[in-house]
Amino acid sequence: MVASVYGRHIVMTCLFGLLCLGPGNARAEDVVVKRFNAGTGFNSVGITAGEEGEDKEEDAPQALYAGDDGKVFVLDQVNGRILHFDPANPTAPPQTLQLPPGLQPTDLVVKGDDIYVWDGTAHALKALGAADAPVRGLTETRSSEPLDDGTQSAFAQMGSQPLPEDDISTRSLANPKTPDFSRQVVSTRGRGDLTVDIAQTDKGAGAELIIRQKGTTATIAKLDVRVRDRLGSVAFLEMDREGRSFVLLENIPNAVGEQAAAFVARYGPKGAIEGLYELPLASTTTVSRRFVTISPDGDVYFLRTQKTGVDIIGLGFRATPNAKILTTSAVQQPNYAALAIAQTKGMSMAVGPLTRDKIVQIAYGFEGVQWKLSEANYGSDPDQQCNGFADRIRRPMYLIGRKDEIVRSVPYCWGCQGSLAQFVARVEKGALAGNVCTKNNVRFDVVGVDCSSFVSATWGLSSHFATSAIPSITKELASAWDLLPGDALDKPGSHVVLFLGFTPDRKAMVMEASPGGCRGNVCRNIYPLSSLLARGFVPLRYRGLLEDTTASK
Repeated sequence: MVASVYGRHIVMTCLFGLLCLGPGNARAEDVVVKRFNAGTGFNSVGITAGEEGEDKEEDAPQALYAGDDGKVFVLDQVNGRILHFDPANPTAPPQTLQLPPGLQPTDLVVKGDDIYVWDGTAHALKALGAADAPVRGLTETRSSEPLDDGTQSAFAQMGSQPLPEDDISTRSLANPKTPDFSRQVVSTRGRGDLTVDIAQTDKGAGAELIIRQKGTTATIAKLDVRVRDRLGSVAFLEMDREGRSFVLLENIPNAVGEQAAAFVARYGPKGAIEGLYELPLASTTTVSRRFVTISPDGDVYFLRTQKTGVDIIGLGFRATPNAKILTTSAVQQPNYAALAIAQTKGMSMAVGPLTRDKIVQIAYGFEGVQWKLSEANYGSDPDQQCNGFADRIRRPMYLIGRKDEIVRSVPYCWGCQGSLAQFVARVEKGALAGNVCTKNNVRFDVVGVDCSSFVSATWGLSSHFATSAIPSITKELASAWDLLPGDALDKPGSHVVLFLGFTPDRKAMVMEASPGGCRGNVCRNIYPLSSLLARGFVPLRYRGLLEDTTASK
């Protein structure tokens, strides 16, 4: 099963000048980054479900927020705590931050080491104890000081703001005039504090956002927004480290009975629309306060609540270059329950849009990881002899004679699979490291990766796609010169390597897991391109890759 099939194409009919989807506008599917079941344990969240037939909604986690380090905070107010976890290592236990007694907030904002929560008013909290402790307390501080503009605006993005002081019974019940202009102050990871001036256009169907550095008049970017029907709220959420802007938009239909929609629009550094992240609001049973957050690197996470648990979903990206009207794709949402089950079985998935940079970073992580080769990892001497090979034993060559030393790189392991985090976890528990006996039966007591499981891991796949199956999730390139970093050269039934780039003399630099070419580990190699092509290697591109125009030649 592939938990994140990013390359599914959608075909729609073009109507009234709306965005048309075709092969060039594939939508990446959502992935469950982490699942919290209902309960009180360290890997659970509190959910109080109403009895059937009663007008009572579940009380469940109300908010999530991505911190400056990319880790995600989940407000578990029923259990009186905040859970803190790393999306890059979702199977690791989350850190528990205990809320002060009597505090049951509905929203949170995180800025550096400061955690702010909202329960009708804002409370500033600091964590106590060691930073890596599994459980830490939170203590209130600076509660009498007013919020800075950025934090106040962050709360207001999701409606956490003071209510009017006047009594509703004294006010007119007529709908107030919708303001045609507003200003937001946003503390971003990419450009610091920004002011965003928002003016309505197109009779309420559009808006113009002018972004400036706070305290200056120079324009950083100008964003033009237009939806199919009428804009609801417009909230500038983040400018990430690449200078991309993320804006939360609501499309409110003009006709009764039509479905309202919300999505996050992403704009490039110069203000051009790049695409959308569609929010699966209909899949959640409880209305949460802060249901979407943006990481410093531009990953978009959604909080999905159900009676039985909560999913933190990495939203898939749909490219919409040059779109004049932003609209949802009407694509059926994936089976999140099935994805969550797969995640609990130890899946290694892509978080958010899968980019070439992310693939290469994962690959270098496999090559560069350093770990101690314990006696349990090393195994007994003499080691098992491999069938069909003279003088070859199970243990990879680069590990021989290095017991109790710090070694580098993930070992080759015939038939093994898993993420880098899973490898490290099993090594620390004493699993045998590596297995180059490729004619023996697969061993399940050994850890590492073989060639295809390594490439599968770099592409964020939840399952091991063998070399013969890789063509089913890729497209063949017209020319080997079209290869870009993160693509692959695959020989079905034999071997696959991850392409890293061309050298100045136009050879192919690759990363691979090999029992021979890498001395039994993951390493980089350089090959004349003809030597690969003539041996039957085919240049392929993973269909789930977020396409770009990066040139490698």
